[in-house]
Amino acid sequence: MTDPGLAVQLPPDGLPVHRPAGRAGLGAAPWGRWGLIALVLVWFTVLTLFPIGAIIKGAWQEGLTASLAALRTPAATRAFTLTVGITVTAVVINTLFGTVLALVLARQRFWGKLLVEGIVDLPFSVSPVVAGVMFIVLFGPEGWLGRWFEAGGIRIVFAVPGMVLATIFVTLPFVTRQVVPVLRECGLEQEEAARTLGANPWQTFWRVTLPSVRWGLAYGITLTTARALGEFGAVLVVSGSIIGRTQTATLHIHQEFTNFHYAGAFSASLVLAVVSFCLLLAMEFLKTRVESRTQ
Repeated sequence: MTDPGLAVQLPPDGLPVHRPAGRAGLGAAPWGRWGLIALVLVWFTVLTLFPIGAIIKGAWQEGLTASLAALRTPAATRAFTLTVGITVTAVVINTLFGTVLALVLARQRFWGKLLVEGIVDLPFSVSPVVAGVMFIVLFGPEGWLGRWFEAGGIRIVFAVPGMVLATIFVTLPFVTRQVVPVLRECGLEQEEAARTLGANPWQTFWRVTLPSVRWGLAYGITLTTARALGEFGAVLVVSGSIIGRTQTATLHIHQEFTNFHYAGAFSASLVLAVVSFCLLLAMEFLKTRVESRTQ
C-alpha cells in the first residue's frame, strides 16, 4: 500500500523514486511566511526607522526657525564646508590610487602580493581611534616624521592635513575592493585584443579597461563618499576638534550634543542622515548594475 503523503515516480531507469507530494518547509505554512516578514519588518523598524524618527523629532522640537538658525551659524557652516572639502579630497585621491592598486593586484604577479592584499584591508580591522593614534605617533610634534614637518613650518596633526590623511586611510579599501573582482571577472581577453589592434597601454585603459569596471568603480566611490562623510573617531583624534578650524560635521554634532544644544545637534544629524539615505539609494542602484554586469 502506497503512503498517501508520497508520490511515486518511475524514472527512465525503472527504479521508483519517492518524492514528497507537497512543499515542505517554512514557506508551506502561510503563518510561517508572514511571521518571518513581520519579524524582519520589526527588526528594521527598531534599528532604522525609530532612530531616524527620533532625529527628525529632535530637529523639529524647537521649531523650523531654530533648526535653520543652528545650521547657519559660523561653526556649523565651517564644519560642513570642511567636511565636504575633506571628503572630496579623499574621494579623488582614493579613486586614483585605488584604481591603480586594483590594477596591480588583479593584473600583476609579484612577491609579497598576498601581504599587500592583507594590508589593503587593514582599515577594516583597525579601530578609527587607533588609526588616529598611529598618525599622531607618525606626524605629531615629537613623532617619527612630524618633527621634520614641524621644523619646516608644516603642521600635520591638529590641522587639516592630518584630518585628510586620516580620512584617506579609513576609506582606502573601498575603491580597490570593488574594482578588483570586476577586473578578475572581465579577464584579459579584451585588453589583449586591443593591444593586437595597435592600442597603446593608455588607450587600452581608457577605451577597454575603464568602461568594463565603471560600475564597480562608481560603487566604490559611493562607499568612499559615505564613509568619509561619517568619519568620526580618527578625525577626532588627529584634529583636536577646534571649533571653527578643525571641526567637521560629525565633530560639530558631538560638540553641540555635549553642550546641550540639541537643535544644532539634531539639525546637523538630519542633514547627514538625508545625505546618507541618498547615498544608500545610489549604492543599491549601482550594486544592482554591478551584479547584472558580472553575471
